[in-house]
Amino acid sequence: MRRAIAIIRASPLSITGVALVAVVVLSAVFADLIAPFPEHRGAVVDFTNFNQPPDWPNIMGTDLVGRDIFSRILYAYRISLILAVVVLALAMPVGVTVGLLAGYFGGWRRYALMRLTDVFLSIPPLVLAMSIMGVLEPTLLNGMMAVTVMWWPWYARLVYNITLAEREEGYVLAAEVIGASSAHIMFREILPNCVPAVLTKMTLDIGFVILIASSLSFLGLGVQPPTPDLGSMVAEGAKYLPDSWWLTVFPGLAILVAVFGFNLVGDALRDILGADQ
Repeated sequence: MRRAIAIIRASPLSITGVALVAVVVLSAVFADLIAPFPEHRGAVVDFTNFNQPPDWPNIMGTDLVGRDIFSRILYAYRISLILAVVVLALAMPVGVTVGLLAGYFGGWRRYALMRLTDVFLSIPPLVLAMSIMGVLEPTLLNGMMAVTVMWWPWYARLVYNITLAEREEGYVLAAEVIGASSAHIMFREILPNCVPAVLTKMTLDIGFVILIASSLSFLGLGVQPPTPDLGSMVAEGAKYLPDSWWLTVFPGLAILVAVFGFNLVGDALRDILGADQ
């Protein structure tokens, strides 16, 4: 912990990343307390204040039906983080298991599992997600499923490469000699050596999942109104640029802050875990 704090303090970018992530997470968790108009996360209409530029008390302005943009961004952060956490919680175990099995056993199992992984990796992630969402109803649950389907292969490829390298190490050979089971060797011996790389990738991926989810919503295939979502807010506001610039600029900046912050934290985590090896 002391080494981690020292590494973060020595890097202004790491400090910036931690600060940005803290802002995003705290905004999502305490949205009910921070949002000046918490009721504006739903189907609320206030035509007396519609499409107003930033001013007090609407510090980021209002949308086309009078809802406070700042309040909706806070709740959109909550939706985005829930989506990212659920997607990675589903995709990471699947990808890690596939990578371990393919890297450890080899033979026809390696060929079958990695060719399946290559098929998914050959399709652009956003195109694959759009294809799935084009068939399913555009809901939050289906959005999670679509993004999960496109995300596990990256973990499979990462863990596969690490497992291939660790497979010939002395500690693995020693475990085989004493009769340890394949499951024990994979999950108790090899997997701990994959954890630093997997954790770093998960941190980086939170920002990318938020970006992909926002892209789907921008195209009308993600979270549907009146639920606040950063991508759909950008898409709606883009129709009224440049006059009503606040409709797009502030949700776009919110996406930038989240993606940039998690990328910086991922870089810091990579340095910390690399220093511990």
